[in-house]
Amino acid sequence: MKQNSFRNTCVVLMLSCYAVLSGQGIVSGVVTEADSGMPIPGANVVVKGTNQGTVTDFDGKYSIDVKTFPVVLVFSSLGFSSKEVSVNTASVLNVTLSVSATALDEVVITGLATSVKRSNSANAVASISAQKLVGVAQPQTLDGALAGKFSGAIVSSNSGAPGGGMSVKLRGITSVFGNSQPLYIVDGVYVDNSSISAGLNAVSAAAGGGSSSNQDNPSNRIADLDPNDIENIEILKGASAAAIYGSRAAAGVVIITTKSGRSGKTQIQLTQSLGFNSAINLLGMRNYDEDKVRASFGDAAVPNFIAARDSGRLVDYEDELYGDTGFISNTAFNITGGNDRTGFFAGFSHKNEEGIVKRTGYEKTSVRLNLNHKISDQLKIGLNSNYINSSTDRGFFNNDNTGTTIGIALTGTPPWVDLFPDANGNYPDNPNGASNPLQTRDLITNNEEVNRVIMGGSVEWDIYNTSRSSLKLTARAGLDSYDLLTKAIFPKVLQFQKPSNGGVNGVSVQGTTVNRNINFSGFLVHNYFTNNNLHFRTQAGITREFFNRNSYLITAQDLIASETNIDQAGSQQATQFRLKQEDSGFFIQEEVNYQDKFILTAGLRGDKSSNNGDANKLYYYPKASLAANLNNFEFLKMSGVDQLKLRIAYGEAGNFAAFGSLFTSFNSTLIGGIGGTGVNGISLTGVLGNSTIEPERQKELELGFDFRFLKNKVGLEFTYYTKKVDKLILNAANEPSSGFGTEVVNAGSLENKGIEVALNVKVAQSDDFNWDSSLNFWKNKSEITKLNIPAFNLGAFGATLGTFRIEEGKSATQIVGISPNGLQVFGDAEPDFQMTFNNTVQYKNVELSFLFHWKQGGDNVNLTT
Repeated sequence: MKQNSFRNTCVVLMLSCYAVLSGQGIVSGVVTEADSGMPIPGANVVVKGTNQGTVTDFDGKYSIDVKTFPVVLVFSSLGFSSKEVSVNTASVLNVTLSVSATALDEVVITGLATSVKRSNSANAVASISAQKLVGVAQPQTLDGALAGKFSGAIVSSNSGAPGGGMSVKLRGITSVFGNSQPLYIVDGVYVDNSSISAGLNAVSAAAGGGSSSNQDNPSNRIADLDPNDIENIEILKGASAAAIYGSRAAAGVVIITTKSGRSGKTQIQLTQSLGFNSAINLLGMRNYDEDKVRASFGDAAVPNFIAARDSGRLVDYEDELYGDTGFISNTAFNITGGNDRTGFFAGFSHKNEEGIVKRTGYEKTSVRLNLNHKISDQLKIGLNSNYINSSTDRGFFNNDNTGTTIGIALTGTPPWVDLFPDANGNYPDNPNGASNPLQTRDLITNNEEVNRVIMGGSVEWDIYNTSRSSLKLTARAGLDSYDLLTKAIFPKVLQFQKPSNGGVNGVSVQGTTVNRNINFSGFLVHNYFTNNNLHFRTQAGITREFFNRNSYLITAQDLIASETNIDQAGSQQATQFRLKQEDSGFFIQEEVNYQDKFILTAGLRGDKSSNNGDANKLYYYPKASLAANLNNFEFLKMSGVDQLKLRIAYGEAGNFAAFGSLFTSFNSTLIGGIGGTGVNGISLTGVLGNSTIEPERQKELELGFDFRFLKNKVGLEFTYYTKKVDKLILNAANEPSSGFGTEVVNAGSLENKGIEVALNVKVAQSDDFNWDSSLNFWKNKSEITKLNIPAFNLGAFGATLGTFRIEEGKSATQIVGISPNGLQVFGDAEPDFQMTFNNTVQYKNVELSFLFHWKQGGDNVNLTT
């Protein structure tokens, strides 16, 4: 009996021990920063292999109900390295996380108010950290900093003038006449990226050749942002990722997050970089002799050539104009810090870039203040503000049809012609061209000045938070306001302004643009964890945007004496462009995650706009995606493989018609009245508006895989996409008897197909030496698949030199022209493929970064032929 009693007692004790070891219990504690010891709010605490988890509160505290021990808890937070901790029993567990320079790459945007681990993303989303963006040799503008950093984009310069003027296109052309630039979001603020004319066409007549562009060579406004203020950039290239932004996302979305304060010791940083820019390889002066001069310029030019050659007065005017070395200075000062309730980041930067042509340059000053404050454990507010002042002297370049721009005049100027001023500063006329390029360089003014304020505010309210579910409300508001002043002055003493040479006795063009964009949004995000390791995340929200722009341009001709004021002239002409647009929409999205094995996302965006034919009609844009992490299945795990993910995504996005497409515009005119008096009247512009116009609609399917191995030292990403754009908004030719030359219509479709490949390798990694290397390859092909109107040319530079042509069954970027055999294809502006090879090598405190960019194909129209 005693033996049985002892045996029973042992069994009870063993069962009791097992219950203690394997029973459920609560694990709680505080998550803090390793460096400062400050709490980390919003950190994720998840039971590994399940979707059971919670997040820390504003004090870094967490509590999680564990069903069965032992378990492994995974602690993670944006900007920190993840940590896994084994837990055998209910206990108090405090954890510290270290700041990671690469942790930002682990999270990507999935909605207007949420993000997801990159390993669970079903979209090919490119991420660029602050270090990768600016490196050591800092680029002058943000769009320039993006060049070559990720696959699937064409980043091209519209000119070499200082201060920007870049074009960014993601995955091919998305519109013929509409917007083809991505939407930029900075800290939740919709940022304007317009390129606004300075009125140079009044002198260059560049648009006279048939091009739809005025070719004024303006900068674009995304160049105002300071790359040094940026913490991270997400590029949503595909429609599935961008669909949540609706009718503004057809060309992709660039989401920019600026630096914010972090709790801990206040840190002060001052950086100063100096550099220079110069032309690497000028064409050089032609080696003339008497026969070559006679063949090109006639017998009369030979004596002038001989005299200049024998006296050593042959001048390389290309080197004279473009041979300067421009000094570059970048100064940045920032201070960041905070405590457990408030964080701040304050930054000041000043950039000064001299161009390689005299009297050109770019100067910008930027001041930023970002604040975040915890009012209570459930309520947090944030404020981001940025003031920018910039001034750009852009010279007088690019195409023209009057032969007056510096580059065009140079092409016909021989080296024996003397174009330098005399002792009194008087310039001779150029006998071989419409202008003296040295005189134009030294006397004209082409200046842009910008004053800009970008502000965003947010409120986050954790309505409730338990171990199984949470609900959060986020409200945001943003303002983007800038004033742009342009001034272009062509004095009457210029060769091409003299009446004796057919000029108008001086031109002064001055413009002002006032732009005010305001956006509001509100989101609810609900998380729910089930007993069978399913995680549901539901989000819903509404958005509202207001856009208001007023631009006016006054062109004055026949200047009085040396005056440049527009009222001191013989004639004035004024033009004004006003834009008022209101957009509103809603979105819903559901994400289902099963143990990080299958991640399914589905969503719907609804938009309406005053710019649509029916301002009250909602246009719907769906999205859906699925990611499967095969390496998370036990039976598929392979030695050395860290990730093997298959992904598929589909989405739709829109593109508004150009403002004014809904209605028919009129011009003012003066008609004869009784007794010879003038009577004000109106005349047609020649373009018939369309009150039923609809947005262009993009539909994109994306397939791909992500493969990482050797402890994440090697990563391979592959993506194939097909993107179709329906309801292309085009200008169709109209019957002349109607009084209108063209009409705005939805009349075509185009398609882009392409692949993107990214290979990332950690070549070496140690305490003192690190070497990271990446290779990106991408190609895209476009085709006009449907055209309900006759084929048409887009202008450019005439039929003999080449012009872009929209034609069914052909590339959307083909260049055609007239040859002895008739109309033929000269080339295609779309590259055959592009490749970048990027490397960062660091030894202790010394860093070397270099990037090679290879673009195969991609034809341009050559004006020198």
